Amino acid sequence: MIGGTIALGVQDMLIKLLAGSYPYPLHEIGLVRSLVALVLVFGFLWLEGGFRQVVSNRLGIHLWRGGLLILANMAYFLGLSMMPLADAAAVFFSAPLIITLLAIPFLGEKVGPRRWTAIIVGLLGVLIMLRPGSDAVRLAALLPLLAAVCYASIQILTRKLGTTDNASVMAFYVQACFMVFSALFGVVFGSGWAAPANGDTALTFLLKSWAWPDTTGFMLMAGCGVMVGIGSYLLSQAYRIAQARTVAPFEYTGLPFAVLLGFLVWGELPDGWSLAGILLIAFSGVYVFYRETRDRQDVHAEDPNIR
Repeated sequence: MIGGTIALGVQDMLIKLLAGSYPYPLHEIGLVRSLVALVLVFGFLWLEGGFRQVVSNRLGIHLWRGGLLILANMAYFLGLSMMPLADAAAVFFSAPLIITLLAIPFLGEKVGPRRWTAIIVGLLGVLIMLRPGSDAVRLAALLPLLAAVCYASIQILTRKLGTTDNASVMAFYVQACFMVFSALFGVVFGSGWAAPANGDTALTFLLKSWAWPDTTGFMLMAGCGVMVGIGSYLLSQAYRIAQARTVAPFEYTGLPFAVLLGFLVWGELPDGWSLAGILLIAFSGVYVFYRETRDRQDVHAEDPNIR
């Protein structure tokens, strides 16, 4: 989980760099990224038993995961193009809290009152980041939250698929779905006909015309593919072999990493409100993990469902 989170953090940094300094639209970046990621996924498939595994009896769930991944990625990267890296990451990192909530009805996992309190505190941190009633609430701030809900749903489906399919199979389907979507999106919008006249919006990043990448641009896109190939495999493996509420809090290692990358690359530092929100989100996630660890230690001594 930690390795996958760091890999995806590097990917986010590369995509934000591409969005701000290069003329490539998001769907073009997504296509190159998915093609490179699939090369890595083929290697993971070979190591885990061969390519015949992709013939899955649970194709519908794989396609649902792929669709949710497309929506999560597009929403997050569009928000990332207009927000500081640390702020976007902090809102997105409400996903582990949402995973814990979704695990109750869909996976039958138990969450006691103390964890409920931690979840509420973490969601309060999200509200602080969004700052309802202020000018800070805008589409850019809501996009990472939409991505978090989609991502949480993806990991719940991952848990269900993990009983029958390897992590490499799950990674194959999500990257294949994203590749097909990006290619079709490029066919329809690649000429740039739908791009808004104002070049400073997220829609411009999504809809501007394709541009043949130079060497640096292609290497950055390929780097995104390498990072997402490794990251998605590691995260799928983590959620496949462990309880969602156990591994989800480890994703919070991505928060300080995002702050570090934002500072090193763009000189960005969170303001006071953002820092307060980041700390509430992170500490609530750590506490959820702490309570889960205590429950495992006490499981033979008392009923963990009352905690």
